[in-house]
Amino acid sequence: MKAHDGLYIDGAWRPAAGRDVIEVVNPADEQVVGRVPAGDALDVDTAVRAARAALPAWAATPPAERAARLTALRDVLVARKDEIAETVTAELGSPLQFSQAVHAGVPIAVAGSYAELAATHSFEEKVGNSTVLHEPIGVVGAITPWNYPLHQIVAKAAPALAAGCTVVLKPAEDTPLTAQLFAEAVHEAGVPAGVFNLVTGLGPVAGQALAEHPDIDLVSFTGSTAVGRRIGAAAGAAVKKVALELGGKSANVILPSADLAKAVGVGVANVMSNSGQTCSAWTRMLVHRDRYDEAVELAAAAAAKYGDRIGPVVNARQRDRVLGYIEKGVAEGARLVAGGPGSPREQGYFVSPTVLADVNPEMTVAQEEIFGPVLCVLRYEDEEDALRIANGTVYGLAGAVWAGDESEAVAFARRMDTGQVDINGGRFNPLAPFGGYKQSGVGRELGSHGLAEYLQTKSLQF
Repeated sequence: MKAHDGLYIDGAWRPAAGRDVIEVVNPADEQVVGRVPAGDALDVDTAVRAARAALPAWAATPPAERAARLTALRDVLVARKDEIAETVTAELGSPLQFSQAVHAGVPIAVAGSYAELAATHSFEEKVGNSTVLHEPIGVVGAITPWNYPLHQIVAKAAPALAAGCTVVLKPAEDTPLTAQLFAEAVHEAGVPAGVFNLVTGLGPVAGQALAEHPDIDLVSFTGSTAVGRRIGAAAGAAVKKVALELGGKSANVILPSADLAKAVGVGVANVMSNSGQTCSAWTRMLVHRDRYDEAVELAAAAAAKYGDRIGPVVNARQRDRVLGYIEKGVAEGARLVAGGPGSPREQGYFVSPTVLADVNPEMTVAQEEIFGPVLCVLRYEDEEDALRIANGTVYGLAGAVWAGDESEAVAFARRMDTGQVDINGGRFNPLAPFGGYKQSGVGRELGSHGLAEYLQTKSLQF
């Protein structure tokens, strides 16, 4: 797609206040694929004012009409699916097949789910002698990451629009072209001017201005826990609601009765997906001591098959960060059984699919989010030891449990301190609530639980 040289505000593309631009680089070949405006605090203020002005009419729009606009948006995304995939591949480096199936396909499903929810959700209910109204919370400031650029936008914008909120989006500076494409789709779908606004820019400038703006009623942020803390602090000072989807260090617990080959194979695939740039990836594989050596061999062999099947990480800084973690893991005593700290290609920000064995729970690589194609394999003595290790980080976003008996896996999953657990390779469900315990975040996305984040309640007593 051709990059816009303006910001999408109040239903039109208009120049940014300043002249600074952001160069968008393809991480696979390090070539510039586009340039977008670096919006600033003045641009954010203009966008928020437009969203505030559009709020009363959009909030008063019947849910059926909001549903119709979301259906139209879904249809535009379907029609432009190939363009979406090509755009994500150009700015994120994701293999085209993965971009088509996941980066384009999942957001379409999510948009469709919110079109249906807008039409069917009960925005009023009777509770005794009261009528409880579920009303839009107001103007939403959405700050999204680069790892799943369209999915993260749709997971915030679609429920906000379904609820009757208006939106100002600040996308990640690494993947703004996908955000521009989404703004085009919103316009084509007939969403009224000012209801959705896009300000591209840098996080410390445009992102901070959006998070701190006094006319924002809810800040919805996906990204690192460190940035989430700062946003939470700023919102707390203004007594403003936040929805935070943050980091993860999810455990893949393989109980002794599990099909080991399947559990390891699916576990490795989960970590290597999207070049390891998935907050919910099962980056810690926990295996019983009696089956540990076999699991390590299986994991190393599986990882080796991904050498030329995954794309790069997003930029040079992220590549160096991931390689630094691999080096630190080895320095702390982990055993390298696949991949390694060297970059496998002369051009592009590639990291070899890596497996670290003999990792203990206290190692840095077992505690901190690496966000790259790196799997840590840990040994446990018994089920209680496995549970201690699984729950032994500050994170609690996702996880997995494998067992020969499903009820055994479910019993273990119920004791895990995490927001989502896949049982024996359970499929992703775009209607199920997604979000974390502990420092993995506050609030939920997707389905009716995601819609509820953008609603506030009012009770009328009779």
